[in-house]
Amino acid sequence: MTNDPRLKAFERLLNIMDDLRESCPWDRKQTIESLRYLTIEETYELSDAILQGDIQGVREELGDLMLHLVFYAKIGEEKQSFNITDVLNGISDKLIRRHPHIYGDVNVVDAAEVSRNWEKIKLGEGKKKSVLGGVPKSMAPLIKAIRIQEKVRGVGFDWENPQQVWEKVEEEISEMQFEIKQGDDINKVESEFGDLLFALVNYARFININPDEALEKTNRKFIKRFQFLEKEADKLGKRISDMKLDEMNEFWEISKQFD
Repeated sequence: MTNDPRLKAFERLLNIMDDLRESCPWDRKQTIESLRYLTIEETYELSDAILQGDIQGVREELGDLMLHLVFYAKIGEEKQSFNITDVLNGISDKLIRRHPHIYGDVNVVDAAEVSRNWEKIKLGEGKKKSVLGGVPKSMAPLIKAIRIQEKVRGVGFDWENPQQVWEKVEEEISEMQFEIKQGDDINKVESEFGDLLFALVNYARFININPDEALEKTNRKFIKRFQFLEKEADKLGKRISDMKLDEMNEFWEISKQFD
């Protein structure tokens, strides 16, 4: 294992981090707090590369994230709180503990059972009193809905089939439409709209669609079509705000050919 290129590459990064922390004014200045928003940005850049199918971009963004992980560990070491060894051993111990079907004598039949066992083991560790205790409060709402549903599914709280979920979607649509017709309480409309979104996220899960990715692809598609519309308006010497809706719709329909 001493000649393992993976270990050499990781050691090289650790050594570079030591050099930067000692000699670079910018790197020396950073704190865990100052790195936080940069890490979030890098995570979104990785997400973009994944959605674009840019495998080389994925490799590059993973490197940027790896740097951040090493950076946090270096700061932890300086504060004598933890170091990279603690971090790596901690995740290794956790993976072994939560995979008794690999490192123990537990038998499982499928990935769903693995997920259920994972959540039960987490609760048994005593760090989280609730199955949902590990869902970050600041997580984006759509992704949070996905994670909430995945976690409760892990302990068996779930619908039995897609039809049940679709019926729930239809129920939520009816309830929202009722509140809209009442027209006297925007808070109730907002609540029903939220319930509808949550039900749609649930249905997406049952038909094996990631709703966050689906929405982002639609966002990108809309942007591409609208920018086509803007370019066509420019060719006609017009500002898009001066075009009639029917005229814009004509170009919109043409833009669909390039999806």
